[in-house]
Amino acid sequence: MLKRLFPYAQKHRKYLMLACACVILETVFELVIPTLMADIIDIGVANSDKGYILWKGAQMIICALLALILGIMYARFAATAGQGFGAELRKDEFERVQNFSFANTDHFSTSSLITRLTSDVTILQTAISNGIRPLVRAPVMLLMALFFTFTINPELTMVFVVVTPILACGLFVIVRKVGPLYRLMQASIDQINTVVQENLNAIRVVKSYVREGYEEEKFKKMNIALRDNSEHAFRTSVWNMPLFQYVMYTTIICILFFGGQMIFEGVMKVGELTGFLSYVMQILNSLMMISAVFLMLTRSIASCERIIEVLDEVPDIHDPQNKDLIVNSGDITFHHVYFKYKTTAKEYVLSNIDMHIPAGSTIGILGGTGSAKTSLVQLIPRLYDVSEGEVLIDGHNVKEYSIEHLRDSVGMVLQKNVLFSGTIRENLLWGNEHATDEDIDWACHVASVDEFIHQFPKGYETDLGQGGVNVSGGQKQRLCIARALLKHPKVLILDDSTSAVDTATEANIREGLATLKETTKLIIAQRVSSIQYADQIIILDDGHINAIG
Repeated sequence: MLKRLFPYAQKHRKYLMLACACVILETVFELVIPTLMADIIDIGVANSDKGYILWKGAQMIICALLALILGIMYARFAATAGQGFGAELRKDEFERVQNFSFANTDHFSTSSLITRLTSDVTILQTAISNGIRPLVRAPVMLLMALFFTFTINPELTMVFVVVTPILACGLFVIVRKVGPLYRLMQASIDQINTVVQENLNAIRVVKSYVREGYEEEKFKKMNIALRDNSEHAFRTSVWNMPLFQYVMYTTIICILFFGGQMIFEGVMKVGELTGFLSYVMQILNSLMMISAVFLMLTRSIASCERIIEVLDEVPDIHDPQNKDLIVNSGDITFHHVYFKYKTTAKEYVLSNIDMHIPAGSTIGILGGTGSAKTSLVQLIPRLYDVSEGEVLIDGHNVKEYSIEHLRDSVGMVLQKNVLFSGTIRENLLWGNEHATDEDIDWACHVASVDEFIHQFPKGYETDLGQGGVNVSGGQKQRLCIARALLKHPKVLILDDSTSAVDTATEANIREGLATLKETTKLIIAQRVSSIQYADQIIILDDGHINAIG
């Protein structure tokens, strides 16, 4: 599973290799120190050789300083590699989400995607930054320390033949149980993010209905669920520490007992036993590090699976990248179109839609709630693809156009108006980042934005706040229409986009749109007055065309 993400570390392979080299060299210098210490006791102290003791002590200090420098270098290289890996993975995951169709996005909740882009990536990023050291250091330390213990006393080294299987079995049981718990914990984070997101997005509704207590109780339940899942996961994983400590101290007692017997028998020296114990501690520490790495990898695998689910999600809308084909006039034809949101759905949302919309005309679309008016117009810019039939623009199937060009040729003001943090000008420039002041003034005049823009002291430089909280619903609708007009689209779709403005302002907007002779206009409305001057009116009823006239 983790191999799937190795390519994201390729750009930072140099830093990974340098980090590994630093760990290996640091470990070597640390492992030399017990040997030097044993020499000081058995030779220097035994022979009262002060010069020998100082010389070996100086070597120990040099080894310690070199190990320190290498440790600092490792920290820098590992951090660079880990942060770089996280940035590459997060960028690719975000790009994949951007390429999702609405149907793909429906497979994940918004809060889950946020967690997968942040928390899950951070876990993997931390695993690299903090995991290289024990992952490389532990095996090197284990093998070298075993070698040194074997050279000191092969008989005492046989203690590890008994100890290692016990530790391996304990670690296997812990890892097997804790893996699913980590995934459950990440799912709980998804749920708590959902509650927070909904509460913040609808904070005005919450307060107006005095539902703060209800929201607090709902958050409390999710928070307790996250706490319980986290406690369960960590309570299981912490068994690793007492298990290793129990085995470690039992091993030390056994070595002291058998080693003491050997000293009395004259088979072993005190300095050798001291050095042996130092290596034993390093062996046990390396085994503990290996177990910690396994636990870290277990949690990383849970996050890895969640990220790969996003990366493996295949966009159901494919971009032909046909840059030669462009939208010239905006002539639209629906040819026996059927559509449903899920292939497994029993009924179609739209059935047998067959109609022609001439270029430059104004089309009004009426229908009751749930009659699939929005679903119909979303097929034009390929926000969804038809299930059967085809949608044609200028005689070509919309699937033949590049998605970027197609959506740039279609200006769409959605039913839910969305503005972004920033100034009015920055929001308008979403329609055309190269728009001049004259273009902005023109679009704002057509959308009747100029009626209220001068009420703000800073004009176009007024900060809208998050989601456009500083403007009313009607003002927000007019800004969204102006933003769409700045694209100079061949097709303009207004999905109930004047519902919050008064009839006089709506009439002004309608007169302004009438001047766009070369733009095909589709207007979804609830009021008959909004589309009574359209060239053609389409009545939808339960996903079928009831009448056209």
